[in-house]
Amino acid sequence: MHIMARSLKARGVTAESGADPACSASDYLATLGRKVRDARARHGMTRRMLAHDSGISERYLAQLESGLGNFSIVLLRRLANAIDVPVAELVSDEPPHPVAYSLLVERLRSLKPAELSEASAILTQRFGDRSGRVERIALIGLRGAGKSTLGAALAKHLGWRFVEMSREIESEAGIRVAEIFDLWGQAAYRRYERRALERIIRMPPKIVLATGGGLVSEPATFGRLLDSFFTIWIEASPEEHWDRVIRQGDQRVAGSGDTEALADMRRILAQRDPLYGKADARLQTRGKSARQSLTELTNLTRAQVGQPLARQRIP
Repeated sequence: MHIMARSLKARGVTAESGADPACSASDYLATLGRKVRDARARHGMTRRMLAHDSGISERYLAQLESGLGNFSIVLLRRLANAIDVPVAELVSDEPPHPVAYSLLVERLRSLKPAELSEASAILTQRFGDRSGRVERIALIGLRGAGKSTLGAALAKHLGWRFVEMSREIESEAGIRVAEIFDLWGQAAYRRYERRALERIIRMPPKIVLATGGGLVSEPATFGRLLDSFFTIWIEASPEEHWDRVIRQGDQRVAGSGDTEALADMRRILAQRDPLYGKADARLQTRGKSARQSLTELTNLTRAQVGQPLARQRIP
């Protein structure tokens, strides 16, 4: 050990310089804080919700997100750099991956965004199971987008079954969604969501599914949805999302000021935009009536289901 230390010193490599010289400890903690804040936004969690689920104080979370995290995190990063492995490999509780997996990850890491999309399409075509998508439609988007209203109307128009993910999760858990969050937190909710999705996929075809807004933040669940359903992103402006959530009496935003909550809504949408963008089609509902949106939605699905359009009225 002493010989190695002297060798490193002779080459001008110290414990501090073992890290990326372009990223100091303070820069690293600031980046970590931003990543935590962005991940929280993708999952639609307030800082209070995260504190409740993790058992970590809001005060510490605020410090972490502002770049003032515990310095032991920096020491762990130095250790990983010295061994020349990613930090994630040291803290992961998963078993080691096969060599082929590691080589594939390294190859994908060097690809540009457009090349990654192409590689994903190739892998999906070769290894994915996309059977049944012709007779399954899923609506995705932030809460308040109108997925339930439009989904129920579209299902009636097609003569299909309308399924709402939140109700299926409650059936899976045996309690209401709010109680799942209160008792076990978001991680448990996501596990029930995955189970519910698998059960929905096993249902007879001809289904219109209205998903929860945060489903896209779980890669495995979202990938399964994309493979099994023709997906449509129901898109609206942050202000419209917010107005609809308020009208619905959503308790998840209760007690927070309008300005702060709307800012949270903007952050969530910004983080999820690239995920929602993976949908097969997009319906922009900004400034449109429910009737106009439904007409456009039936246009989007006509080629998919092979049915002629029909007039449909929404009360």
